[in-house]
Amino acid sequence: MNFLKGEKKLSDLSRFHKMFLIVLISMGSSIIYMPVYLKNVFYEPLMVGLGVSNEQLGALVGMYGIMATILYIPSGIVADKVRVRTLAWVGFAATALAVFWYAAMPSYGVLLFIFGLMAVTTILIWWGTRFKLVRLVSSEEEYPKNIGFSYGLYGVAGLIFNMIALGVFGMIADQTRGVTTVLIIMGAIILLFGILSFFFIPKFEGEIKTDGKSFNLSEFAEALKHPGVWLASISMFFICFVYQGMNYTTPFLTNVFGASLGLVSVVGMIRTYGITLISSPILGKVAEKINSPAKVIMVISAVAALCYGSFLILPKTAAMAIVVAVIMVVLGFVGNGAFGIASSQLTETKVPIHVFGAATGMVSVIGFLPESFMHQWFGGMIDRQGNAAFTTIFGILIVCAVLSIGASLLVRRYAKKHTGTGEDKKIVKEVDTAVE
Repeated sequence: MNFLKGEKKLSDLSRFHKMFLIVLISMGSSIIYMPVYLKNVFYEPLMVGLGVSNEQLGALVGMYGIMATILYIPSGIVADKVRVRTLAWVGFAATALAVFWYAAMPSYGVLLFIFGLMAVTTILIWWGTRFKLVRLVSSEEEYPKNIGFSYGLYGVAGLIFNMIALGVFGMIADQTRGVTTVLIIMGAIILLFGILSFFFIPKFEGEIKTDGKSFNLSEFAEALKHPGVWLASISMFFICFVYQGMNYTTPFLTNVFGASLGLVSVVGMIRTYGITLISSPILGKVAEKINSPAKVIMVISAVAALCYGSFLILPKTAAMAIVVAVIMVVLGFVGNGAFGIASSQLTETKVPIHVFGAATGMVSVIGFLPESFMHQWFGGMIDRQGNAAFTTIFGILIVCAVLSIGASLLVRRYAKKHTGTGEDKKIVKEVDTAVE
């Protein structure tokens, strides 16, 4: 445990140690959010198990989204002021306790409170740790590749844990008992990640500013003035719609094409987690090679628009279920890929490392805002309109994909305009010095 003594520089860490930390925080980032987004894969079992409607199920995630939106900016400041080791183990442990409460199957009102509480533990406390830790163990040039690799590990963990959940639902006929069992298992695994974080994440030199100022808004104010942060935030807003909208292909495949729970769950796992094994690492590497995450996002957003558009014109027959499933996997590739490298637009626009946490918080507030209202909105449409609602939902997502292209185009133009300027070189030098 000698590597935990004192502060460590990037050069002090072995390649194995850096990779271990990326694996730890990346797989942890998958399991810590899984209880909140269980409906992404197991939509029908969760709705039946909790005894709620589509709109109520969406409202639970909406409550989480509202609280998260409020907490993203403070989380960025916390990430810049508190060591990632502390945030990681406390966030994991506190979330585990909330999940155990969730597993007790309380009333709907209490569930709303628990989802709000999980926003505190996973956003205010834990949120900044993943991006900050990956940044701390990466040079500026490595970050796009490593964050893409991180999302690949996210997919590995999600695939494994959801396969376990699918096995549980297969063995337990009673949906309520099945949901309870799955949540207890998830809570135990999250707690284990908290223990590992406590023992294996070191203190990093330069990860927090030691100027005696505690929890001030100066970093946020500096991030607020940086045009690249605003452009990346707007881009993330539309990417979030495209990414989160993939979840509604699950009830679409079930309700419109009559697909079985087994097929829907497996496709959902592949779309949400399995395809991330290759999409984010591949697209992260491409973004690194061409030195422009924004260019990659423009291309894959166009593909996403085509995928959503195909759902509107395909014949609604049972024979087309497999075709829809294949398109869902393609959509998963581009959607997860875009989401996985979107934060790299901060490095493309040369956001300084000492405000990186605050910048991430701002990107999260604006970028993840759709999460606070789109699930309840879309769920209510399905309750009121039935299968006809999917036409409207996919139409909205097509528009968002097109707007994502426009936003990333602006990111690229800004980055290109400021490349090579004196200000840009000064920022790059500051970043490199901080990393070293």
